Amino acid sequence: MKSIIELDGHTLTRQQIEEIVKGHATVALAADSIERIRLSRERIEKRLAEGQTIYGVNTGFGKLSNIKIEEDDIGLLQLNLLRSDATGVGQPFPTDVVRAMMVLRANALARGFSGIREETVQLLLDFINKGVHPIVPSQGSVGASGDLAPLSHLALVLVGEGKAEFNGEVMSGSEALQQAGLSPVRLQAKEGLALVNGTQAMTGIGVLTVNEAERIGLAADMAASLTLEALKGITSAFDPALLAVRPHPELELVGGRIRKWLEGSKRVTKQGEIRMQDAYSLRCIPQVHGASWQSFFYAENRVQTEMNATTDNPIVLESGEVLSGGHFHGQPIALAMDFLKIGVSEWANISERRTERMVNPQLNEGLPPFLATNPGIECGLMIAQYTAASIVSENKVLAHPSSVDSIPTSGNQEDHVSMGTTSARQVRQIVRNAALVIAIEMICASQAIYLDKAEEQLSPTTRKYLEKVREFCPPLLADQPIGDEIEALAEYLLTSDALVKEYM
Repeated sequence: MKSIIELDGHTLTRQQIEEIVKGHATVALAADSIERIRLSRERIEKRLAEGQTIYGVNTGFGKLSNIKIEEDDIGLLQLNLLRSDATGVGQPFPTDVVRAMMVLRANALARGFSGIREETVQLLLDFINKGVHPIVPSQGSVGASGDLAPLSHLALVLVGEGKAEFNGEVMSGSEALQQAGLSPVRLQAKEGLALVNGTQAMTGIGVLTVNEAERIGLAADMAASLTLEALKGITSAFDPALLAVRPHPELELVGGRIRKWLEGSKRVTKQGEIRMQDAYSLRCIPQVHGASWQSFFYAENRVQTEMNATTDNPIVLESGEVLSGGHFHGQPIALAMDFLKIGVSEWANISERRTERMVNPQLNEGLPPFLATNPGIECGLMIAQYTAASIVSENKVLAHPSSVDSIPTSGNQEDHVSMGTTSARQVRQIVRNAALVIAIEMICASQAIYLDKAEEQLSPTTRKYLEKVREFCPPLLADQPIGDEIEALAEYLLTSDALVKEYM
């Protein structure tokens, strides 16, 4: 039995979005949201009846806002907005992003500041619950005036146009509605603008990416723990009294987590037992990983706020006033996504450096060169490090901030834009790349521990996790292709909540 998550515009969480996106829960409007939507609609209709001029309701859009629209053309204006703005290109967003966009748009409309009708919002919920997924091209948003192109492709299916996927098949929007037993809406005043004026594409990608980044951050901490055991790392650098003198909470969080995971290990060492200091990629794990967690927590906070925010223009206030502002501007999410790009890239960067230490015979504390079982005739995991190096180099390009760019649009009326949707698309790719790099580190640590016959010396926690790693890639007895194994483990790291439930 699926749970029902009520959308009220105020309390939606990133975990609930994931439940809905995965089809584990259905959605409904909260009772108080229905009332707010109705009141907001009445305020729009009252203003129109009084003959007031309202931007985007009986005027044109953007640079065309000085053009008055006749009453008989108000509905056509809204439909034309969707048609003209649906100019996205490129590969379609994956289904999980489209579902997240629909949930977030419905949740924003549930706040009751958009002037939309209840039946229009309900059709959006029906799409989510029945699995009607508009085909939304991934390129075309500049991240201000909302995610106009992506949201227009989504909204077109509500009126029976555009394209959609239903039951695994791509078809016209009208056919998808018909097969799902739904009827298209006929847009009225402001409804087209209410559907497309928002940040739900960048935030939809953002919330899914934050969920994945949390898992990858924990996987990075676990990979580091396994590598510390593989290389007989010095745990003195994680001493709580030492870490406390530089009181960044995330630094202490990572140090404490790794100390807990390594409890009972007979592989790790103390300062001076084998050597005085480890290389930075081992010794500075709390500082580097902790700083990346700072970027995660910042992005999480910004996304959580935006998920339960109104991002329309104009806004229908409870006083009845309809005011124009800039809530559609994606800068808060753009900066958060750019910061997260850098943080996740660093999880991967330092992971690759630890991989290099394990495979490099000059650095790996006496382990076989490149962790080969028969070095020379076999290359072992030499090229796995090449792959990690290639991926972290790609991340360095993707991590360049998109939010520092702005190209004016709409005849220079919209003269500063956020490019936040590009930032969001890039950070999700970086997270997926990081999963591959961290999977490579885990496989190398697993092989190093196997070659050193050290399984019984591991801590109970890391030994248990090592068993999971070896379900995807058992110890290598000879050279073999392991690309599929790396990808399978990376997918597990992206999707498994095992570490999240136990350690967050």
